[in-house]
Amino acid sequence: MIRGDKEIYVVADRVLIRIDDMEERTAVGLYLPPTALEREDVQSGRIEEVGPGFPLPPKSDDDNALWEGEGGDSMRYIGLQAKKGDHAIFLRKDAIEIKFDDEKFLVVPQAAIMVLVRDIA
Repeated sequence: MIRGDKEIYVVADRVLIRIDDMEERTAVGLYLPPTALEREDVQSGRIEEVGPGFPLPPKSDDDNALWEGEGGDSMRYIGLQAKKGDHAIFLRKDAIEIKFDDEKFLVVPQAAIMVLVRDIA
């Protein structure tokens, strides 16, 4: 994600989530105030960026040299299920709040995501 003269990169199995509006509607049509949502264990938001995935060692014939090296092109990853644009419902306790260019985001490990909602194209 590029903002001005800065770019943010998400690493490993993390996703960057834009938090949904703090006012959420319940199943019966009631609105929860922000103070009630702050105490909740579950939160939702739109995924803005996704890391490359779980790192794997580069291919090597020498088992002792699996984790040696600089990475780069030889680095391999197991991709994530989460994709940019998905709507995620996740465990808030595992999220880290950051501020990037005066906007709040959450960095969440994929393991904390319970449900993904994806538009069918």
